[in-house]
Amino acid sequence: MSENLPLFIDGEFTQSKSDTHLEVLNPASQEILTKVPFATEEESNRAIASAEKTFHDWKDVPPPERSRLMIAYQNLLKKHHEDIAETLSKENGKNFEDSKGDVWRGIEVVEQASNIAPLLMGETVGNVARGIDAYSYLQPLGVCGGITPFNFPAMIPLWMFPMAISCGNTFVLKPSEQDPMTPNLLAELFVEAGAPKGVLQIIHGGKDQVNTLLTHPDIQAISFVGSVPVGQHVYKTGTDHLKRVQAFAGAKNHMVVMPDAHRDRTVDNIIGAAVGAAGQRCMAISVAVFVGESKEWIDDIKEGMSKVSPGPWENPESGYGPIISKQAKERVIGLIETGKKEATCLLDGSDCTVKDYPDGHWVGPTLFTDVTTDSTIYKTEIFGPVLLCICVDTLQEALDLVNANPYGNGTSIFTNSGSAARKYRHEVEVGQVGINIPIPVPLPFFSFTGWKGSFYGDLHAYGKQAVRFYTETKTVTERWFEDGKSEGANLTIKLK
Repeated sequence: MSENLPLFIDGEFTQSKSDTHLEVLNPASQEILTKVPFATEEESNRAIASAEKTFHDWKDVPPPERSRLMIAYQNLLKKHHEDIAETLSKENGKNFEDSKGDVWRGIEVVEQASNIAPLLMGETVGNVARGIDAYSYLQPLGVCGGITPFNFPAMIPLWMFPMAISCGNTFVLKPSEQDPMTPNLLAELFVEAGAPKGVLQIIHGGKDQVNTLLTHPDIQAISFVGSVPVGQHVYKTGTDHLKRVQAFAGAKNHMVVMPDAHRDRTVDNIIGAAVGAAGQRCMAISVAVFVGESKEWIDDIKEGMSKVSPGPWENPESGYGPIISKQAKERVIGLIETGKKEATCLLDGSDCTVKDYPDGHWVGPTLFTDVTTDSTIYKTEIFGPVLLCICVDTLQEALDLVNANPYGNGTSIFTNSGSAARKYRHEVEVGQVGINIPIPVPLPFFSFTGWKGSFYGDLHAYGKQAVRFYTETKTVTERWFEDGKSEGANLTIKLK
């Protein structure tokens, strides 16, 4: 790879003329991997213009041909699965197995995009009035934009552009500037799969490049995943410019633990969901709510978490990797320090070190108990390997606590009681629910359905909702006249 990462515009990888570049660092070693450019305004506009020009041809490509492109693409992604994961691990810090999981969850969405034709089928009703038929079908929007975060540099871009493109749109992607090599590699394989020139563009950068997508008149729809403040900015700015927007934002995900749950499996699932990927997941479990006697399991969680150690991606013993950046680590450590004043810290990972990697952004597993809902650490998405424990007496108290939270991304309940599970899934005000599943990210034939402050928009990512998001419905009402005399002008709204 060249010292400066290229942009991908009009089917070509091209070096930016920008004067602004950001070093992309391995967060475990601080090795400089590349420098990412912040695309100039002219480069961003050129990418959008190329996508707009290409759309007029691409929208007329039959869905089966688009499907065959996605079939070829998912085959290449599978062939290069480990290569992509290695690149991802180096720039993001995830351990190798977690990186492979990141890539695989994206491949699953491409598999769905490979079967786009049935999802694009419209509706027909014959003889809606005498001699009149009606039918509807889906048509693409035009140029769509995507803004993706650092924590899933393969999966989340693959949530977006394969579905948008298979629906007949073209796409401009602005990935995270913190780990941009993985999205470029995804684009390389897309070209190798046979993607036509101009169907996909990648512009790198930060806020200015995002705002170009949000305000450009040729961008019809925006998909975003990231933090709450940025998500609100994206939604407000995009909709102010009359664009269709789906913005996935922050979370505070709770796991409710019933005393009848399988103790060992529940403890293991809590630990994995809390500290996996260093807690840098929008679906991480950051709050465990213990009902009744299950509070006695907190010591088991402390013991289990104390055995998990972060480390470099290539070490198979590494439980998880570093925090993505120095600034992000400082934020996590600051919240841990705040938490020590608000609650009881049973396990403190603030001073974590890893042999031979003194400059890594390490934070060890951290556990708090005696947490209250008005504390800073409860109200803030920490985005680190930090678990908060809250104890209640009844399932209803747990439900009330979860429902009072402003976020609604994901939640889970661990229990052996069918009635408790049904009550929870029926009454909880959260969009994605796991029953004895800690991180209930839906498979791509469903949709990713966050609620409340975790999502701004109407239609969600991947699945059937993504098809609706990336298309417009056209409804046709038609009649064919037979020979005969006209009955005169119809001056009413009624079909005759």
